[in-house]
Amino acid sequence: MGEEDGRLRAVVTLAQGMAAAQSPRESWRAAALGACSALDGSFAALSVWERERGRLRVLVNVGERAAGEEGFPDDEAYPVNHFPEITEFLHERWAGGGEPNAWVETAAGPVEQEGGYCHQRVAALRRRGRGSCVVAPIVLHGRAWGELYVARPVGAPVFGRADADFATVLAAVVAAGIAQTERLEEARRLAFTDALTGLANRRAVDIRLDEAVARHRSDGFVVSLVVCDVNGLKQVNDTLGHAVGDRLLERFGSVLSLCGAMLPGALAARLGGDEFCLLAVGPSADEVVRVGDEVCTRAAELELGDGVACGIASTGDPIGEVTSARRLFRLADAAQYKAKALRAVKPVVAGRDGGLDDPVVRLADSPPPVAEDGERRRIRGRER
Repeated sequence: MGEEDGRLRAVVTLAQGMAAAQSPRESWRAAALGACSALDGSFAALSVWERERGRLRVLVNVGERAAGEEGFPDDEAYPVNHFPEITEFLHERWAGGGEPNAWVETAAGPVEQEGGYCHQRVAALRRRGRGSCVVAPIVLHGRAWGELYVARPVGAPVFGRADADFATVLAAVVAAGIAQTERLEEARRLAFTDALTGLANRRAVDIRLDEAVARHRSDGFVVSLVVCDVNGLKQVNDTLGHAVGDRLLERFGSVLSLCGAMLPGALAARLGGDEFCLLAVGPSADEVVRVGDEVCTRAAELELGDGVACGIASTGDPIGEVTSARRLFRLADAAQYKAKALRAVKPVVAGRDGGLDDPVVRLADSPPPVAEDGERRRIRGRER
């Protein structure tokens, strides 16, 4: 197989690896690994330019890493002003209509007098035992996004102009892969996000609750569900208009998100209509109830609506065995239904009024009543 055929195969392999990625991290790693292999490198990194911070942040390192280089570093970043060739690329050469070509640097100094020589990179090559590197700018949506960096060890053939040209091609393939990953992430975000409030939606809650109950059954984690119904939404819609009603939902969504932040890892969501929920895994039942109290207090202070009806069910309370997400949802729903009927200003908590004899628990666990037409009715219309 000739060199051209080998490079074509390398490009295809890189593109396929990024296309198969299921997350941004997997996509970054596939990009770096594919480029490293395509250029016969021993090490590769993918970095993003953070404009607001004026720095180049490393997303992933692959291959033979030196001391201190992590696979997915938390905060490995370099000020852009340490790399004059990047500044030239960002503000002069490419902005003026030139091509964002790659360049080569070696531990011995610049390969070409007109090249993008940078003493910081040369020092880094020497410090990490590398002989040469090729740096390829990545352009995404017409803007500088970051760079692809591939290095070879001391003693290996030094990168040449042909390698730099090939790295430019690889950077374009990486840019296309990153764009695809961003589109997929946006599609996932929209699929699991409520468009009005920006909170998670019912689909996201169903998935997370199933996972949470599985963790409870296997490892004993406390799982708690807070279900809230915004009071007075219909009246607001009827008297002030749906735009104002939407504003009420948005503002309560902000309240729920703020209070949910008091529970590490809690998921705040809008189930639909005027119903919202918080899902917490780990915090005690008492902690969740305290947050539920705060939600009720803050909701009552909103200038719109009439507070919320709030129901809570937690595996940390005496509610019996919870083997399914459906049962926990029904318990929280029944508690919320009771809070609504009582016009309670604080949460109603399943199991705290008699354990398994608590009317809320009995309501949740009883078969749905049969209507006169023979159809089984559901608690608050939600059978899971």
